[in-house]
Amino acid sequence: MPWFVYILKSKVDGTYYKGVSEDYKKRLEQHNAGQSTYTSSKIPWELIYAEAHPNKRSALIREKKLKRCK
Repeated sequence: MPWFVYILKSKVDGTYYKGVSEDYKKRLEQHNAGQSTYTSSKIPWELIYAEAHPNKRSALIREKKLKRCK
């Protein structure tokens, strides 16, 4: 099963959140349900990007590179 790097944008203040998940759609639902402490104060979130990777390691490496971008 592939892993995904995803980017969310807060509809409250326009900030971005980058993450890794096996199911980015379910993860978006969790973010919008307030189940993530880090993102719960900026609900609602919208998915703006998702990228498939063959394994978790590859996805984590890509996420780290994206997080270095401002």
